[in-house]
Amino acid sequence: MGVEETPSLPATETATATASGNAAQVKKLTLIPLIFLIYFEVAGGPYGEEPAVQAAGPLLALLGFLIFPFIWSVPEALITAELTTAYPGNGGFVLWAERAFGPFWGSLMGTWKFLSGVINIASFPVLCIEYVQKIIPALRSGWPRQVAVIASTLALSFLNYTGLTIVGNVAVLLAVVSLSPFVLMSLIAIPKIKPHRWVSLGQKGVKKDWNLFFNTLFWNLNFWDNVSTLAGEVDKPNKTFPLALFVAVIFTCVSYLIPLFAVTGAVSVDQSQWETGFHAQAAEIIAGKWLKIWIEVGAVLSTIGLFEAQLSSSAYQVLGMAEIGILPKFFGVRSKWFGTPWLGILLSTLISIGVSYMDFTDIISSANFLYSLGMLLEFASFLWLRWKSPSIERPYRVPLRLPLLAVMCFIPSGFLVFIMVIATKTVYLVSGIMTVAGIGFFLFIKLCKTMKWLEFSVEEQKEISFERPAL
Repeated sequence: MGVEETPSLPATETATATASGNAAQVKKLTLIPLIFLIYFEVAGGPYGEEPAVQAAGPLLALLGFLIFPFIWSVPEALITAELTTAYPGNGGFVLWAERAFGPFWGSLMGTWKFLSGVINIASFPVLCIEYVQKIIPALRSGWPRQVAVIASTLALSFLNYTGLTIVGNVAVLLAVVSLSPFVLMSLIAIPKIKPHRWVSLGQKGVKKDWNLFFNTLFWNLNFWDNVSTLAGEVDKPNKTFPLALFVAVIFTCVSYLIPLFAVTGAVSVDQSQWETGFHAQAAEIIAGKWLKIWIEVGAVLSTIGLFEAQLSSSAYQVLGMAEIGILPKFFGVRSKWFGTPWLGILLSTLISIGVSYMDFTDIISSANFLYSLGMLLEFASFLWLRWKSPSIERPYRVPLRLPLLAVMCFIPSGFLVFIMVIATKTVYLVSGIMTVAGIGFFLFIKLCKTMKWLEFSVEEQKEISFERPAL
């Protein structure tokens, strides 16, 4: 028994209002750019889906990209839509964890998601150089490669600094150019398709690599919640976010499936050739070298889009954490010219440059592990907020009652636990060190608040009581 929560203004709006004055003058993101920013947060094109065929054969790869979105992508997108409209401020998932379980868990969520995000960001300039070095061999090693990685990172970061509306419009252009060759390849492939190839379980004698298969699906269909950190920068987020997520889910799944159906049906090669980048080889087989080159150029453009979208999320996550007092107030500073969180951009850029020269194998695996921890906390936050704050205004509400919501969350949570269980000892060690560092950082920030060494944003506190909803 209890009393109903007062459906007053969400605390995030109070936090947003305390941001620097010029933030209010920043041009807001509209629907179309937001759709394509979400697209680049998650996918960026069919690049990287090929190992699913190598791991389990055409049929299971096709089924994976048909079924896995309903197990993983749709629940994550639905949760993001509900909580983003309920708490329409920057910070996203950090804000949700903080509202559900308090500052400690908000801070730890911030640590897990920020580290996994900047490690991902670091990989994109490296991938970009990997493609460019085919044309410029001097970039394969030594100081030219190092300079190229730093220069490309700084140039792309400056683009991010110029504003989200510019980044969003660039994302639209990059998506059109990078996806066009796949549309052409799929159309040209139609007369060559033999449907019986779609039902192949792979070559005889080739053992299924389930670890590679599930990791490929997971890698290509996650990060839907990253866009939540930009909620404070979106025009009419209560209406725009749910629609943008709905369109982006469909668009992303279609962009994976059509090329996969086309290539698996039209090309017969050894299963081992289905490595990352095979779509370019398939384009040459189907249409000629000109289309292969276009797809390779598209891959470079795709990495640019991925970099911009994910850097935006990391930078605005830092801004949002400053707005709710998890980070010192100066982390919320914005550019006088563009209204962008320049300190968040700078911090993310410097860390990604440092990480880009390290051995990626275990670091990226650790980033996935930290992301999984963050997602488990996110699912728990969603369910807890539904239970403890049933009457808070939710402009978009997942149309399920609490028991069914729990089932919706437990299924992808089981997959996350599976991914974590099969991790290596090195991944456990690195992730453990990063988590302990995050806890230490929270304690240090708490000391700074107690001793008043730094200035923090202070939200207006409201008396809140809760009523359990009927199950």
